[in-house]
Amino acid sequence: MPNAPLKRSHDRIIAGVCGGLAVWLGWKVDHVRIAYVVVSLLSAAFPGIIVYLLLWLLMPDADAA
Repeated sequence: MPNAPLKRSHDRIIAGVCGGLAVWLGWKVDHVRIAYVVVSLLSAAFPGIIVYLLLWLLMPDADAA
């Protein structure tokens, strides 16, 4: 498990959730974004939107201390 805390990233398209997950996991940002879209489409998109919104609200911003 990574030592860095889970935070939203400055490398963002909407809110930085996928970018923050990519940094935390040590993956490429594009791979996380593609995986998120694929999983969301396979789950009828609605659960993926809810998860993204929850992560947006719960994950601190990269600037937060």
